[in-house]
Amino acid sequence: MIVVLEGVLDPATLGSIRSKLAAAEWESGARTAGAFARDQKNNSQLPDGAPLTLELGEQIVERLWTNPLFISSALPRKLYPPRFNRYGVGQTYGAHVDAALMRSPGSDRMVRTDLSITVFLSDPEDYDGGELEIESSLGAQAVKLAAGDAVLYPASTLHRVAPVTRGERLASFFWIESLVADEGERTMLFDLDQSIQRLSGQLKAENAELAGLSGLYHNLLRRWAKT
Repeated sequence: MIVVLEGVLDPATLGSIRSKLAAAEWESGARTAGAFARDQKNNSQLPDGAPLTLELGEQIVERLWTNPLFISSALPRKLYPPRFNRYGVGQTYGAHVDAALMRSPGSDRMVRTDLSITVFLSDPEDYDGGELEIESSLGAQAVKLAAGDAVLYPASTLHRVAPVTRGERLASFFWIESLVADEGERTMLFDLDQSIQRLSGQLKAENAELAGLSGLYHNLLRRWAKT
């Protein structure tokens, strides 16, 4: 399931983040790549655990926790602290699958990477190429969103960042451990929740069918969620 989250960052927050990134010190992104992905990864990245990385990451996380579509689709339990990357002309990240488990910087806490998220920070008109290409049952889907929008997708999928041929691509990316690890179960819960939300705008709150669907959702969540 690939979900687009529009307007995660408002213009003021987006502008502040981009201003600070413009003055930041970057390092090679290959430093954080696994053994297989290291040869595939050619970009720059803010150092993990650096004060600026943590500061900007907290701003993004705060806004995601108030985004109903993110909560409905991800059912988040833990979040790996956001990272930030930059792709210049000729830079790319070849096809790879994200590591299943990651240790949060500066702690012993492990995060199971059920979902990946990319928050686009550059306006799409400011660069060519740089699409996030995600393999799915429908084939490869190329994603290039407006600045401030985000895409959520299973971390288990093969994905890549196409070469940038003009300009510069800035983004934040990180991972989510969901309360519901199974992608199929999580997708069914999301579809059910979205149907309930649509019906709640058409039916009265005391409607028996609506109450029954809501009860079914919570009983399935109770069965499948691991806290």
